[in-house]
Amino acid sequence: MKSIKIKGMSCGHCVMAVTKALNAVDGVRDVHVDLKSGMATYEEMKPVDTSVVAAAIKKAGYDVVE
Repeated sequence: MKSIKIKGMSCGHCVMAVTKALNAVDGVRDVHVDLKSGMATYEEMKPVDTSVVAAAIKKAGYDVVE
């Protein structure tokens, strides 16, 4: 499992938006987003560049904590 820290989520809608964005990334599955910790975890079916994951999160309107 890979994980990434997200900034800017404040509600369940935010969690759903990030989950949807990550599920749309080719090669990503089994996405779990935790509002309290601000962390998203996911499994890779094939190697996925972290910048692609970060771009999907940013496109959804949230920031990635580097």
